[in-house]
Amino acid sequence: MAQTADYRLGPNTFARGWHMIADAATLGKDPLPVRFFATDMVLYRGESGTPHLVDAYCPHMGAHLGRNETSYIVRDNERIEGESIRCPFHGWRFGPDGRCNQIPYSDQKPPAAARIRTWPVVERAGIVWMWHDMEGNEPDHELPPFEAWDNPNWVRWAIDDLGELPQHPIEVVDNMTDFAHFVPIHGSRDIEYFYNEFDDHVQWQMFGAGHRTLVQEGEGLLELDTWYTGPAILQSSMRGSFPTHMLIAHTPVEDGKIHVWHALMVDMGRPATEDDVPMARAYQQASREAFAQDFEIWANKRACFSPLMVRGDGPTDKCRIWYRQFYNPIDAAPEFQKRVNGRHTVVDKRGEAKRVA
Repeated sequence: MAQTADYRLGPNTFARGWHMIADAATLGKDPLPVRFFATDMVLYRGESGTPHLVDAYCPHMGAHLGRNETSYIVRDNERIEGESIRCPFHGWRFGPDGRCNQIPYSDQKPPAAARIRTWPVVERAGIVWMWHDMEGNEPDHELPPFEAWDNPNWVRWAIDDLGELPQHPIEVVDNMTDFAHFVPIHGSRDIEYFYNEFDDHVQWQMFGAGHRTLVQEGEGLLELDTWYTGPAILQSSMRGSFPTHMLIAHTPVEDGKIHVWHALMVDMGRPATEDDVPMARAYQQASREAFAQDFEIWANKRACFSPLMVRGDGPTDKCRIWYRQFYNPIDAAPEFQKRVNGRHTVVDKRGEAKRVA
């Protein structure tokens, strides 16, 4: 399993940025054990409904805060009180700031060491996102707004949990600049334009082409504007009779292993109803099947530490320079951005293409 050091990305093992950690629909009244960034954590909702993310293990005697079904604290539904979570072993209670705020059997003030690590989380667009930075910095860019989620014309996505992939995330991000794979993998033809734009922490892919099955010859282009916000959130807007908005998110589980999700929203051009959901889900299935063509390659390929590039491959070297900003100290990010910012064109037969988003 290839790791960050093998790719010489920088001193940090995991990327700085916003990452998906859960489909919000899976987070109910019970704490949810999760493992990301080689760390066991517990995600839970306070009584207000606000999600909180904390270290999995109680500092008292090491019990897992989220993995228990037989303790009377669990049976009596006492694990969550207000915005705090209670250990099932001895009942120590921890607030969303990570500090112990009650030891039920002792009149002693909780020791200063009685605290657990916490991480910033935001629930948006039906997903729980966490900010991760190995250096402990505050976010240096905003979580995407996902405006379509609150637009009544759009059928909201359902999350496709695709499970774990034994690859480093750089192998997935490479797709953004991989012009040459569209014909053999995805069935594209007669490509009109393909170029990338790098804009600090955002990377764009602009693409317009025919397709062997989705577009009849002479009927126009399949056009997609795709972009990464930070190292782990890909969105893609596609023009058409019913415009779509796709999400692909990947989060490290261990160094060299990621968890991957896919989702798709569909614009009906008018207020959406329940009758529109089956059609939207069919669009989502078609999108997921297209993504599965990439996924199969990643699941079976060896690590690529240094691509053997030829003319026409696309600016993968630029993509990897851009990606390194998230593995280096935050103060060094502008250096990597400066090296790649701007437009890098592989082909554009029609001149300037306009972004969807």
